[in-house]
Amino acid sequence: MPEGHTLHRLARQQRRLFAGRPVRASSPQGRFAEGASAIDGRVLRRTEANGKHLLQHYLGGPILHVHLGLYGNFTTGSGLPPEPKGALRLRLVGENAWTDLRGANACELLEPHEVAALFARLGPDPLRADADPMQAYRRISRSRTVIAALLMDQQVVAGIGNVYRAELLYRHRIDPYLPGQAVSLPMWLAIWDDLVALMRAGVRVGRIETLRPQDRPRKRGPLARDEAGYVYRRAGLPCRVCGTEVRTEVLVGRNLYWCPHCQPAGATGLS
Repeated sequence: MPEGHTLHRLARQQRRLFAGRPVRASSPQGRFAEGASAIDGRVLRRTEANGKHLLQHYLGGPILHVHLGLYGNFTTGSGLPPEPKGALRLRLVGENAWTDLRGANACELLEPHEVAALFARLGPDPLRADADPMQAYRRISRSRTVIAALLMDQQVVAGIGNVYRAELLYRHRIDPYLPGQAVSLPMWLAIWDDLVALMRAGVRVGRIETLRPQDRPRKRGPLARDEAGYVYRRAGLPCRVCGTEVRTEVLVGRNLYWCPHCQPAGATGLS
């Protein structure tokens, strides 16, 4: 599932390509025909992302809400769009660009009060200017749930997925099974600041890279996907720092990865 930086990057791209001008909307698949008709020809005022949710605000019309889920994706191009193929849920065409949406978990029109209700269910998004890390900490500090599960809860922090979860906990040498109530405020604020920096970099370059400069296999140039992180999808491989075999277990329905030496039981990252 795309993580929060991807949705913010998409919102930025769609704002640049379509905002301030009328947009032609259609649903070649037919599944979103009524919704596409409601925004067809309207001016796109602005776009925004909150966590894993993308929203397009149209002048005088409803708000388009997209949640990509596991299989959704946008394909974007310039000039004339190609002939529609497959399960094409929504096509948007501007003056010089087009974008196609397929496979989204949610593609719907919402009224402002419904958007407000959606946002009220989300924790703070590290990429939004209105994010308050203390909102998340109040929930974390009262919970006996392990921190690795809390970080995946979109009601605690919006936008974190499996990659950021594993990599954040490793970078701060925190036991993923540490209860939330054992996470100190200084520890949480350090995690939050790091998350903001990592996700901003993700928006900028379009990918997640979490290795600190001293741990990179080479000093310059982009890293291959299997080189870009410490523990994610590295089960059975040696830890990049200590050489211990990286472990994995299923937690809240997703594979958790960690190094048992760098993140031993009870590790708080402050010792």
